[in-house]
Amino acid sequence: MRKEKAKNYFLGRDGCAKLNCGQSVIKACYEKFEAPLDEVVHFAAFGAGKAPQGECGAYYAARHLLSKKYPHKIGRFTQDFINSAGSLKCKDIRKLRKATCLECVEKAVDLLEGESND
Repeated sequence: MRKEKAKNYFLGRDGCAKLNCGQSVIKACYEKFEAPLDEVVHFAAFGAGKAPQGECGAYYAARHLLSKKYPHKIGRFTQDFINSAGSLKCKDIRKLRKATCLECVEKAVDLLEGESND
């Protein structure tokens, strides 16, 4: 369900405002991770490869949420994301064409769901 919400936010469909990759992850998962909703506004600056060190915004947002409740799971989450997308860097992911931006959003939310259920 959260993956579909994130997808709708990213695509701006089904009545959802169009958000960038990081905002889509935050907005879809903020309640589960007890994050303040105003973080959606903060993450407006981290789409399209503008996260620190050029990281994927979806990964950056998901790691941020994970660090709040399950910081000990960040290593596994990071490795699983790399395995799926090919890199943590937005430009590298796009160059590799292993995952689209939408697929990165979906994978980040899937991985968050898995990490929070272990």
